[in-house]
Amino acid sequence: MTPEARLAELGIVLPPAPKPGGVYKPLVIVGKLAWLSGHGPCVDGETYLTGRVGADLTLEQGQDAARKTGLSLLATMKRELGSLDRVSRLIKTLALVNCTDDFTQQPLVVNGFSNLFAEIFGDDGIGARSAMATNTLPGNIPVEIEIIIELKD
Repeated sequence: MTPEARLAELGIVLPPAPKPGGVYKPLVIVGKLAWLSGHGPCVDGETYLTGRVGADLTLEQGQDAARKTGLSLLATMKRELGSLDRVSRLIKTLALVNCTDDFTQQPLVVNGFSNLFAEIFGDDGIGARSAMATNTLPGNIPVEIEIIIELKD
């Protein structure tokens, strides 16, 4: 099943793709690889979830923020590529979790993103991954994720 068909089957409606928050390109293609700039949990193309995991947000709320970040990434991919069916697979994920010093479950937070991509792309949605803690993120967003994907010929 194609990623576009899978989205429809799951009843997932993508939010509007967020506008860049600075001087950068949201997606850059080199050969068969595409790099997506860091995205946060943008819910409507302009409004972002905020808060620190472990203080303002629970683990579950952090996972939801990571899932919403994945939806933002998918929206950008669709806008820039024309269709998610152009994606061959996820290569690498770098995720930053805005959290308290004593919060140590960053990988569980990022599973909110990873589970979404596995739902949409199957095994091709599971790639190499890093989940790191940080003491702050732009606009106090709880999660920022950047990815590298491989495109089909």
